[in-house]
Amino acid sequence: MTPADIAFAAAFAAALPDPVLVVGKDLRVAAFNKPALDVLPALSLGQHLVHGLRAPDVLDAVRRVAFSATAETVSWRERLPVERAFEVHCAALSLPGQGPSAVVLSLTDLTEALRVEQLRSGFIANASHELRTPLASLLGFVETLQGAARDDPKARENFLGVMRAQGQRMARLIDDLLSLSRIEQKEHVRPSDPLDLALLARHVADTMAHLIAESGAVLNITAPAEVIVTGDRDELIRVIENLIENALKYGASDGAGARVDIEVGAQGREGFVTVRDHGPGIDALHLPRLTERFYRVDTGVSRLRGGTGLGLAIVKHTLARHRGRLAIVSSPGEGAAFTARVPLHSA
Repeated sequence: MTPADIAFAAAFAAALPDPVLVVGKDLRVAAFNKPALDVLPALSLGQHLVHGLRAPDVLDAVRRVAFSATAETVSWRERLPVERAFEVHCAALSLPGQGPSAVVLSLTDLTEALRVEQLRSGFIANASHELRTPLASLLGFVETLQGAARDDPKARENFLGVMRAQGQRMARLIDDLLSLSRIEQKEHVRPSDPLDLALLARHVADTMAHLIAESGAVLNITAPAEVIVTGDRDELIRVIENLIENALKYGASDGAGARVDIEVGAQGREGFVTVRDHGPGIDALHLPRLTERFYRVDTGVSRLRGGTGLGLAIVKHTLARHRGRLAIVSSPGEGAAFTARVPLHSA
């Protein structure tokens, strides 16, 4: 390629928004744009493509296109430093008066699309599994009541109690799924109402008094006169409820004498609610995954205590809609602290 050809190729690549690079028939890099350099930081003008792109399938495709001038599309997956997936389209570039004399590589990042697809597949599988278990129990008890236990009042009462519990479990799961769906549908719309976060926390503590009493735990709340944030009242109430329920189920499970502390305050441009328990704590291995849908540290304990595996996912998506964030600090034997932060309201 002549200097004029290279200048044309550089201008062509720079005009495109996606990662694009141009190599000559000898596979030496003639031009690339900034998005391509972001993906392949080792690219260097005049160097062989192999120095910047270590992907045998892509290199073989470029050689074939340079020889045959027939476009090809290949997949490329990078494992380090983070896993990414790309679709690489290779096509011959015909320069004026020369015919095919270079190959253009355009990269399409498929990482997010594949991640979403994996999440969707996993979500469907998990939701089906979570519903299948109580449904199978219900059907089994119904068959038993229609058969062997038809005339056994004691067995009938026992079975009906279990069936009621399983039905409630399915109802909780469906309610959480619907809540999550509603939040995701309007996640791009930021709430605008001024709300007193301290007042909301005290309100939630009052409405959950019966649950706290049943658990045998002691709830302490520390809140200033007011912390005015921007948010949706019902959604922020749900966030605080979920965090307190989690603390009662998993952090205050020892019953009498267990303590849950709630602190409300403001820091910088954010208001925060911290729910702290003094239970067994959570291993650092689990912390990054706690907000995943259906992820549980201990599946058996979670189901036994009525957990759906969606509570913290709802918290995460609700805070994302509020342009806030969730921070989790815990270690084995030291309890756990969940802090929900949302922006303060500016008049």
